[in-house]
Parts: sequence; C-alpha cells; structure tokens
Amino acid sequence: MKPIQWFPGHMSKTRRLIKENLKKVDVVVEILDARAPESSRNPIIDELTGDKPRLVVLNKSDLADPIVTGQWMDYFASPEQHRLPVEVSSKSGQNLGSIAKGCRTLCEGAKWLSRRPVRAMIVGIPNVGKSTVINALAGRKKAAVGNKPGLTRDMQRLEVSPNLQIYDTPGILWPKFEDQAIGYKLALLGSIKDTILVLDEITTKGLEYMAVHYPDRIKDRYSLETLPDDTMELIEEIGRRRGCLMSGGVIDYEKAINLFLLDLRQGKLGRFSLETPGEERSFFSETIREEQ
Repeated sequence: MKPIQWFPGHMSKTRRLIKENLKKVDVVVEILDARAPESSRNPIIDELTGDKPRLVVLNKSDLADPIVTGQWMDYFASPEQHRLPVEVSSKSGQNLGSIAKGCRTLCEGAKWLSRRPVRAMIVGIPNVGKSTVINALAGRKKAAVGNKPGLTRDMQRLEVSPNLQIYDTPGILWPKFEDQAIGYKLALLGSIKDTILVLDEITTKGLEYMAVHYPDRIKDRYSLETLPDDTMELIEEIGRRRGCLMSGGVIDYEKAINLFLLDLRQGKLGRFSLETPGEERSFFSETIREEQ
C-alpha cells in the first residue's frame, strides 16, 4: 500500500488553536473509534494537552467487540494521570450521559464546580463521530452561542446543559501514518477517503483478519459451512453466495470485495475490534512486514 499522506497545513492550524485555547477549558474530551482506539488516536494529543484532565470516549462501542472494549476501558483508566474512559454510541444515544458525568468527575474538588459549568474541548480525527457526539449532546434546539470574549475566533462554544459547555476544535486533526497498519485499520472503518486508497488490497486484508479472528461471522453472513484457507477462494465463495457474477458466471471479484467491505462497515458482520491493548505486533503489522 502506498504511504498515506498527512495534511500538515490543516494540522498546523488545529494544533495552534488547541494550544491557544487549552488554558480556557477544564477537560479535554478525546473521541476515539472503539473498534480501533489506538489507531484512531492523534499522536500529537498527548503532547498538546499535557496533564490536562482527559475524558477518553470510546465511540461506536455498539459496533465493537464488547470483550475487547472492556480491555480498552481498563487500559485507558488512569486516575493518576486524571484520565477517565467511557464507552458510548453517539448514533443510538447509548450512554451519552456518561460524557457530562465523566467531565464533572474529572473536575471533582475544584472550587469553581458549584458556580459554573465544566468547559470541555472536544478533539478527534475525522469519522470517529465527533460531530455526531456534539450534535447528540447539544440536541437540535441547541446552537452555537457565539464566541466568548478572549476565545479564538475559530473556536465554537455550545451550551449543552447548565453543567457543561463544549468547545469544538475546527479543522482536521489527522494522524500521521508512520505505521501503515494504522492506515489499513482506519481505511477498513471508513475513516480515510476511499478515493486515496487501494481498496482491494486493504479489504482483502480485512477479510483475512475477520476469517482468523471472527470466522463464525463470515460463515453466518455468507452461509458457508467452512472457510477456504485461500483468501481468493473465500472471495469467490462470497461472490457466488451473493450473486456477484459477470457474464458467463465469472466471479466479479471487485463487487464481492466491495460487498464484504460494506457489510463490515455497516455492522452486518456483527461486533468486532481490529486491535487490542498493548499488542506489540498486530495482524496488520505482520501482514505488511511479510509483504515488504
């Protein structure tokens, strides 16, 4: 896979805004994709936020493997570092109340807590559901209340409740893909535009991953009694079962692969996770190394 490029201009702007406004907020709310929390983290967040209390939001938890999500919850929990994880689904509204509650928990003991709302800055890379979380928290009747005096012009403030104000960072916070395995995982989840990737290659690796880690999901979805060892044969079987055929009954591989990718992204293959905490070599890292 070609190296996925990063957008330093956009990153520079957002980085500046975070640094300029960090002292005006009490908590940083970091939105991650629960299916790949480490890969969906931006590497500069730790550097920028320092020891500011952090609420780590594992969004889309309804799509992730619950056992693995539990492991991530333990991994991110760190009272010593003033870091608290919560798992939510912004789409269904599941457990959204834990965000406001978590923000207040992180500020317990502050003298101002009884006098004003918690001010939280929300950060996240594209397509982890940051906007959906904000909209779900604020509700349709809520709107941006304008710029607070002394606040950078590009930073928007939303009154979520009497107890919580949200400061939304504009621009694009995009990770730098020093590890191409991160690119594979985010591509499978739809966090990177399909137009800049070789989707066939990535989706094939995703199918291999699911066949190894969640074989029963593949069998159930495509009515297969056994899974072929060869990935191309598996794609053929999926193509036959789903009618991905060209003239003469020839398998349309591209259609079959795209069908699998759509099923994966839409949750039709069930709940899954692409990484676990502390793994030194992921399935995708090993795959890339073997190909080099």
